[in-house]
Amino acid sequence: MAEGPSLRGQVAIVGVGDTQVGKVPELSATGLCIDAAQRALDDAGLTKNDIDGLVTCNSMAEPHMYHAEAMAEHLQIFPSYCVSAGAGGGTTFAVLYQAALAIMHGVCDRVLISMADSLRTGLTREQAMVMQSSSGHPQFETPYGATVPGYYALIANAYMHKYGVTAEQMAAVAVTARAHAALHPGAQMRTPLTVEDVLASRMIADPLRLLDCSLVSDGGAAVVLARAEEAGDRPHQPVYLLGAGEGHGHEHISQAGDLTSSHARQAGERAYAMSGLSPQDIDFIELYDCFTPVVLIELEDLGFCGRGEAGAFIAAGHTRLGGSLPMNTHGGLLSHSHPGNPGAMFALTEAVRQLRGEAGERQVVNAETALIHAQGGILSSHCTAILGRDR
Repeated sequence: MAEGPSLRGQVAIVGVGDTQVGKVPELSATGLCIDAAQRALDDAGLTKNDIDGLVTCNSMAEPHMYHAEAMAEHLQIFPSYCVSAGAGGGTTFAVLYQAALAIMHGVCDRVLISMADSLRTGLTREQAMVMQSSSGHPQFETPYGATVPGYYALIANAYMHKYGVTAEQMAAVAVTARAHAALHPGAQMRTPLTVEDVLASRMIADPLRLLDCSLVSDGGAAVVLARAEEAGDRPHQPVYLLGAGEGHGHEHISQAGDLTSSHARQAGERAYAMSGLSPQDIDFIELYDCFTPVVLIELEDLGFCGRGEAGAFIAAGHTRLGGSLPMNTHGGLLSHSHPGNPGAMFALTEAVRQLRGEAGERQVVNAETALIHAQGGILSSHCTAILGRDR
């Protein structure tokens, strides 16, 4: 396998910004993207004139043929590095290290990554259903009428059959996420949740119930990256990128080699190798939780649990604040928000705030290192990044 230059400690996140989430009808997807960008610039103590790199992802509610260029036009930024990314939910962290490489190699000095969408108020019900049903293989999947929850139900059933995980253990993922969201003043869903509530919610695609599924939201978030050497000049504690890695196994779920594991394992291994860290060195994690069983598979693929052990691990409370491995401390896609491809951005901004010590009631004590992971498609494309307070 080819080896490139190590990213460890070369680039820092110096600014973060989140928009309102949930129903935000007063702002379009473009307006949310611009709002997130300005919030991140303000947080970094920079202006648009300090930015020479811009990365976005396209919007489903308000698409542009050249999205990043359109956002640059709105912001009146004239970048030397300008990219519209697209790898589903895994986009966020892949572009994070790609932007870091651009900075390291002198293509640009400071990169703004801003992503947003309006899936809650920007799409009609019919448009949303078309979106949900359009991801399947046109020959082997779409003709049978499945939607995204149906594909993930295949994964859930395979995992439950192989390892004996229970619906109650999967529900504990949603309950933990809601407990953390209750401590986040900006989260979309903050009402307390019990395992019984999850099990009583309506069936969506057996065995997945409504509360096993992520939210549908408007919202956006942004970060600013800069060279490590200048990071100390910014208003906040810098957070350094220590390692990153990708793993890709398939596009369509009918072509997956295994429904109970994923290429999150390869992504994690590459990130650990670059950072020089192991799962035992990580203080908290932010994992992609589009559906509850996905979290169990990710925990195992990333080395935090043995095969088949993640359900019991979560049910025992280890991923709660105060536990041995706090997870999704902002509430994740299940309770904070999920505006589509930009959803993982909120995991990134949350990790930065945790490492700065700015998370308030939900602060992880003595947080020094974080692992963040996103996946796109139907457990298809994966990217892991490891962040730290120190280089």
